[in-house]
Amino acid sequence: MALTIWFLAIYLISQAKTGLSALALKRQLGVSYPTAWLIQHKLMQAMLERESVYTLSGDVQVDDAYLRGERAGGKPGRGSENKVPFVAAVSLDPEGHPRYAKMAPVPGFTHLAIGEWAISDLSPDCQVTSDGLDCFSGVTDAGCQHNAILVGARKPKELPEFSWVNTVLGNLKTSRGGAYHGFGFAKYGARYLGTFAYRFNRRFHLDTIHTRLLVAAVTIGPRPERWLRLAEESC
Repeated sequence: MALTIWFLAIYLISQAKTGLSALALKRQLGVSYPTAWLIQHKLMQAMLERESVYTLSGDVQVDDAYLRGERAGGKPGRGSENKVPFVAAVSLDPEGHPRYAKMAPVPGFTHLAIGEWAISDLSPDCQVTSDGLDCFSGVTDAGCQHNAILVGARKPKELPEFSWVNTVLGNLKTSRGGAYHGFGFAKYGARYLGTFAYRFNRRFHLDTIHTRLLVAAVTIGPRPERWLRLAEESC
């Protein structure tokens, strides 16, 4: 495949504010759908692996959320077999503005799962604020301090303590609805969330984000199609 196709794909995917589906990429690159899918997932994996080396520090807002599953029916809400649970976290600067975001699927909202996530994605000095869901006390396993605020029946707009993590989740929902109508969230949820975080964390550097993605893709080395589809085969 010509390098010019890869360069164009890197530019398109890195600059797409709401994400870019394989179908849209196929049309813009002039390649087959399987080729577009493979290019998309190789670059998404590069974004995910690049994000995995960073941790959040300082004041951090966290929340529990779900990616839509693929099967119709089933029970709604927490515990639905049709949804993929994940943790969203946003670190703030001293003025209370968002700095960086991390998002990652978890097996469930349990103390153990949140503790393992915190060890991977948070620095030990974090001051974590959550909505009081019991599992978030697991962040203390990573040496973080935990501030639980019981929200009750209040709506997101009535919760300034979680304004930025709610805003980021809203942006994620918009991105998901605008680009990934048929995305296999249960299979590739970590890749999708890592891609969103990669773009968000470089939102002030759009002039260099495509070159950064090129470096990230070269750095991680080969990721053949069979390796990329292992998540699918394990489901």
